[in-house]
Amino acid sequence: MPDLPPLRYLTSTDVTAVMPPLPERLALAETVLRGLAGDAELPPKIGVHPRPAGSFGHAMPAYLPGVDASGAADRVGMKWVLAVSQNNELGIPAIHATLLLNDPVTGVPTAIIDAGPITAERTAATSGVAIRAWAPAVDGRPPRAAIIGAGVQGRSHVPVIGHVLPGVRLAVFDRDPARAEALAAFARTVDGIGGAAAAPDARSAVAGADVVVSAASFVAPPERQVMTGDWLGSETLVVPVDYATYCAASVARDAALFVVDHRDQFLANREAGQFDGYPDPAAMFGEALDTTSGPNRPAGRVVATHLGTGLADVVFGSAILAAAEAAGHGTILPR
Repeated sequence: MPDLPPLRYLTSTDVTAVMPPLPERLALAETVLRGLAGDAELPPKIGVHPRPAGSFGHAMPAYLPGVDASGAADRVGMKWVLAVSQNNELGIPAIHATLLLNDPVTGVPTAIIDAGPITAERTAATSGVAIRAWAPAVDGRPPRAAIIGAGVQGRSHVPVIGHVLPGVRLAVFDRDPARAEALAAFARTVDGIGGAAAAPDARSAVAGADVVVSAASFVAPPERQVMTGDWLGSETLVVPVDYATYCAASVARDAALFVVDHRDQFLANREAGQFDGYPDPAAMFGEALDTTSGPNRPAGRVVATHLGTGLADVVFGSAILAAAEAAGHGTILPR
């Protein structure tokens, strides 16, 4: 029997040690978005709903063909994520995720990866692509942005916002004022952030913002769709990464452009009640990047919703695995 490739296990610490730099993460995210609009295979998330109420598990298989006809440059794998609503009360993370990668030619498993850091960074990078494409132009003043939610996703978005909106003034809101203050303090140390402060409520954070990222917890939220059009400026870009937790359906309906990362996944989630009242998207990110961004951005608000796709985890995970192999990170598991 021929020797099989090694099966490498990467902990969260391993993943963080070899995470690609921010510009490369933005490039990987754009590869994912264009793949989703092209020949990638990505079924809508397969879900189960274990106890307690509000918990869920999603299986997220994905495949992206590469340019090599042999299949050697293809990327294939699956993320398994479980969210348990009561974990925060226990002092442990509410969401746990594991990524399995396979050799694209033989199907042999090649890596088992803690996907927590990947989830945080690929989500923020996807938001970065949206902000780079559809943030409104500002003249003679620093851009202004708001983050709703000061958890893991809020923190991962700060460096991305500073990178794509240099000099930005940032407002942060979280239901826990101490977490908001801590994230604002962190933001003031980040390259590209021109200033940051905690806001007393979500509406105050959003007021006057050119870009709004809503990253609140969607595990048993106390309120939904409270951010309506009267909170927002006429040209604001809204990037919801918390499904419809904050952004009201009317904002998407009235937007000059409403785009999603993956149409079929969005429609499946809307059918399941996650996006009640939301319209059909005009396009996917990957379809709209070349036609509606920059000088072609439509006048008015833009809503760019991304649900998080298994393809993003697979593409990021493949880059991380290659870096880990080169640097000798991780543990080789027996087969």
